[in-house]
Amino acid sequence: MNRRLARLRAAQALYQIDLAESSVEEAIESVLEEGEEPSPFMIELIRGTLEHLQVIDPVISSSLQGWSLERMGLVDRAIVRMSFYEMKYIHDVPLSVTFNEGIELAKAFGGEESGRFINGVLSKAMETIQEDVQK
Repeated sequence: MNRRLARLRAAQALYQIDLAESSVEEAIESVLEEGEEPSPFMIELIRGTLEHLQVIDPVISSSLQGWSLERMGLVDRAIVRMSFYEMKYIHDVPLSVTFNEGIELAKAFGGEESGRFINGVLSKAMETIQEDVQK
């Protein structure tokens, strides 16, 4: 499983966990194709995102203008949370790659305005990450 597919599957699993309150294991099993195995990267994205929500959500909330995290679409929220986790905690992937992958996922699977919306949210979140790195 390449990283692009791992991100897609992780976002789908996070969406399912948020929507149906599925367990991590149930969500992973439900998003995999028959015979497909989850990659370590996919598992890290899912578990890491969920484990760091107390750090991730306040940063995302402060990046939203006129929106609340609860008001965001579930697909958009899953993508933003996962992308932020990857940008902040996975250091072998350039920020720009994660940023662009998040936007592409949003365009493909989110609503009509999701690409632009997630671009704005991730841009602000990325500024926070870069400020933290400089400290």
